[in-house]
Amino acid sequence: MVQIKTPEQIAKMRAAGLVVAAIHAATREAAVPGATTKDLDDVARKVLDEHGAKSNFLGYGGFPATICTSVNDVVVHGIPSEKVVLNDGDIISIDCGAIVDGWHGDAAYTAFVGSGHAPELVELSRVTEESMWAGIAAMKLGNRLVDISRAIETYIRRQPKPGGGKYGIVEDYGGHGIGTEMHMDPHLLNYVERRRGKGPKLVPGFCLAIEPMVSLGTPRTKVLEDDWTVITTDGTWSSHWEHSVALTDQGPLVLTAPDGGKAKLAEYGVTAAPDPLA
Repeated sequence: MVQIKTPEQIAKMRAAGLVVAAIHAATREAAVPGATTKDLDDVARKVLDEHGAKSNFLGYGGFPATICTSVNDVVVHGIPSEKVVLNDGDIISIDCGAIVDGWHGDAAYTAFVGSGHAPELVELSRVTEESMWAGIAAMKLGNRLVDISRAIETYIRRQPKPGGGKYGIVEDYGGHGIGTEMHMDPHLLNYVERRRGKGPKLVPGFCLAIEPMVSLGTPRTKVLEDDWTVITTDGTWSSHWEHSVALTDQGPLVLTAPDGGKAKLAEYGVTAAPDPLA
């Protein structure tokens, strides 16, 4: 069952999304060589407190932190730790969320720690982020869920990978519905699986967290002994980008983007819906 939101409920989700955007800004600034991933978690907690919001990660299924900090070959669900120190040249994907008045926001980004990153890492992050935006641009009235999956996969497959070969589109994790819970129906694959059919039709009030995860090698992953940390099976580095998006009768609104997605969607010829909190 897909939860359809009213305009008033979408406005509350926008409030939660703006808190997530604030966490992104603060943690991005703090992700420097010498910082620990626990330091970043502390920064996120402070932002939540300043906004009177709650974490939807802390305690979720027993998760012990406020954000996920996934460094280098960690794809997703990395646990912040005082023992994990960021080094010059690392990449880190930070996934976080917030709850405001019972409504959830969820988003992720990949950051570069220090400088001197290999071109293939810069391109990996760019391809992953742009595939997310291609998926968001496909969130149109009358489309179906599979159209978002197809847009993400098509964008990635069309990008030449430095050094040859193909990017690995992670198979075991994907996007999801979001609203009064962080993870809701439907599950959103980042590739087309024909056996799953076309999925539900996209209508006003449909809200999704769109989140491609891409590696420089394999699409396959494994979970470490902590039952959370997910790594690539071949040790290749990965990138993770995510935004929460609401579909309105005036188009998509990117709930976790400061500008509602206006600038990036314009690049795809899509007009973002008006911000209900503007």
